Amino acid sequence: MDTLLSLQHLKKYYATQKAVDDISFDIEKGSIFGLLGPNGAGKTTLLRMITGIFYPDEGQIMLEGKPFNPAEDISKIGYMPEERGMYKKMKIGEQALYLAQLKGLSKADATEKIIYWFKKLEMESWWNKKVEDLSKGMSQKLQFVITVLHEPKLIILDEPFSGLDPLNANLIKDEIYGLAKKGSTIIFSTHRMEQVEEICDHIVLVNLGKKILDGTVADIKQQFKENIFSIETNQIDNIIDNGIFSIVRKEDNKVYVKINEGYDSNQVLTHLISNNHPIVAYNELLPSLNEIFIKLVESTHASARAFQNI
Repeated sequence: MDTLLSLQHLKKYYATQKAVDDISFDIEKGSIFGLLGPNGAGKTTLLRMITGIFYPDEGQIMLEGKPFNPAEDISKIGYMPEERGMYKKMKIGEQALYLAQLKGLSKADATEKIIYWFKKLEMESWWNKKVEDLSKGMSQKLQFVITVLHEPKLIILDEPFSGLDPLNANLIKDEIYGLAKKGSTIIFSTHRMEQVEEICDHIVLVNLGKKILDGTVADIKQQFKENIFSIETNQIDNIIDNGIFSIVRKEDNKVYVKINEGYDSNQVLTHLISNNHPIVAYNELLPSLNEIFIKLVESTHASARAFQNI
C-alpha cells in the first residue's frame, strides 16, 4: 500500500514537559487508523502538528511523499476536534456554506454538497436552525458534515461518536467506512476501545509522549494472547489439571484452560478426545484492546515512577 502520511521522529516540548517525544509512524492511504492514549498522552499535540496548528520542535511530517506545508496542504485535511468550534448564533446552513468556502469550494459546489449530506444524514429540516438550538448529538452530526464536505484526503475524527445515540452512531460509522472505501484516509481518536476494535485497521498507542504500540489490530491481539482456550462440554467436572494444560476457571458448561509451555492446541484436543471428553466447542480467547491498553499504560506509568525514584 501507499503511504499517505509519515511522521518522522516528531518532538514537541512545553517547558519541562515532553508532550511528544520522538514519535514516528506511517499511515497508509485508504486506511482507518486508530490513534490511542490516555488523557495527557500526547494525542492532541500530535493531531495539532498534523493539522499545522503547532509546528514540531524536531522531526518531519511527510504528506503524499512531500514535506507537509500547512499553508498549501490544509485543504487536503478535514479535522473534527473533540472540542467543538462552531458559531452558536449562526444558522446551520449558512455556517456549513461559509466553512466549505473557506476550504476552497465555490458557493454552488458547497451548496450542492451540503444538500447531499444533509439529505443523507436526515438533516434537511435543520437549514435555518441555529447551532445553539441543537442537541449534542445533532451538533456532532453537523460537525461531521462540515469536516468531510470538501472531500479531504485525510480526515481526522476526534471522539466522533460523542453524544450520538446508537442509531446515529451507526449512521456515522457507515459513512466512515464509505469514505475509506472511496479512498479517504481516516485518523480515528477515541477512548472507546470497543469502537477501535471494530473500526480500525491499524493502531498506534501513545503514553507519556512516547509511542508504546504500533501494529494491526489482529497482530496486536495475537502478540498479547496468553494461550487461554474455552472448552464447551457437558462434562466439565471430568476435566482436570494435567501436564498439558491448567484449569483457569469453570462456569456453566465451559471450562477455561491455559496451555502449558511446550504444548499446543492440537495436543489439548488429542488429550480430551482420547479421554472421552465430548467437546461441543473449542475456542481461543484473545485479549480485548481495552485489556491490552490498560496493561501497557499501567506498565509505562510504573516504569516512569521507578525511573523518577532512582
